[in-house]
Order: sequence, then C-alpha cells, then structure tokens
Amino acid sequence: MKKLVVLVAILAVIVQAQFRGPKIKYAHETYDFGTIKQGEIVKHSFLIMNDGDDTLKITNVVTSCGCTAFDVSKRELIPGETVSLNVEFNSHGRIGQQTKYISIASNDKEKPSSSVILKGVVSEESFEKPMNAEVPKIEFPESQHDFGVIQEGKIVDYTFAFKNTGKKDLEIRDIRTSCGCTAALVSQKLLKPGEAGTLKIELDTSNRFGRMSRTISVTTNEIEAPVKVLTIYAEVVKKEVN
Repeated sequence: MKKLVVLVAILAVIVQAQFRGPKIKYAHETYDFGTIKQGEIVKHSFLIMNDGDDTLKITNVVTSCGCTAFDVSKRELIPGETVSLNVEFNSHGRIGQQTKYISIASNDKEKPSSSVILKGVVSEESFEKPMNAEVPKIEFPESQHDFGVIQEGKIVDYTFAFKNTGKKDLEIRDIRTSCGCTAALVSQKLLKPGEAGTLKIELDTSNRFGRMSRTISVTTNEIEAPVKVLTIYAEVVKKEVN
C-alpha cells in the first residue's frame, strides 16, 4: 500500500512538472532614465512574454503614482507570445530621485503579482520643449516579424528598415538580443537627418522546438524613447526523416 502511495505521489510530481502553466517573464524589469529636467516626459516600453505552456492572462495593471500612465494592447498571451507595456512618466511637479512601480497581476500561479520599475532623477531645472526641436528620432516602419513554420537547425534572417526622421544626427549606441541564438548586424551606427539604414537579424533554430519569440533592443540617443524593441517569432518543427 505504501509503495502505491509513493508511486502515485511520484507520478503527480512528474505530471505537474510537465505542465508548467502560464509563466510571466520580462525582457527587463527596470529602466533607469537617468537625469531629466522637471517637466520632461519619459516614455518606455517593457516587453512582457509568456514563457509557459498555457495562456497567460493579465488581470490587472496598477501604477504607484498618478504621474505614471500605462497602455497594454493585449491581455491574453498564448505560449511564446509577447506584448509591450508602454509606460509614460510625467515629471511635472517632481524633484529628486524617482522610483515608480507598475504592478502586474496575472494567472501565473507561481508569480501572481509582479512589477516593473521606472526610475531616475528629476533636476530642479525646468524643461521647456522648443517648437521644431532639433532632436534625433529613429523610426521603424515595422517592429515585428514572424518567420512562420521552419525546420529545426535552419538559420533564417530578416532585415528591418529604419530611418532618422529627426533634425539631428542619430547615434545607435547599443543593440542587444534576448538570446544567443539571435544575431544582429546594423548597416551603420550614425545617421544624418533623413538618412535610412537597415538592421539584419539572424535566428539560429538549432536545438530549438515549438513556438518561440526573441527580442532585439536598440538603444539610441533619441530623447523621448531611447530604447526601441523589435520582436521576431517562429514555429520550429523537427526535421522530416526520410
């Protein structure tokens, strides 16, 4: 009888381990906007991913301050899917060190409540945005690409186009990928106003299976939104055996 009970318990653990359920995951949980002048508005996008094997449901989002607003376009994510949580902080009337929490409630049983953090320093010097300000601005016509169904082991690539639509030189300061299986190659790191460039992304599917999504974070000297996030998707299947 004892052996039967132990066997049942072991089987229950195995079944539970195989079924992970929805899992909330962030590309990054903290964003430091540095030092800004009072009155400036900080905009940033946090990427939320479902790293589990069941639908993730975002049931509630709450900010710790009325000075912080958010927008999320989708609240149910299938396994491997991502969504951007767009956050905006208005520094009007704020001085000194700022730490703002955005709390996210979901149906992730292990982490039903989690949060991302927006922090930085607001100086006493006021900010007045001049009309027709001469600032750099990077623009991607598209921020996502789905490779569709591909066989495991293949290396696929896609090229994102971008343009400096601002009135000052644009500098690409950093490019980071969320996985070693993803490589990024930019055509040039300094663009004059009106100049266009490309960012080639390669995805190596070796030893990868199922639905997958990977992100590429592009950091520039743009003032309003210095970090842009691109997302690639793929459904990786096993090689056909003849």
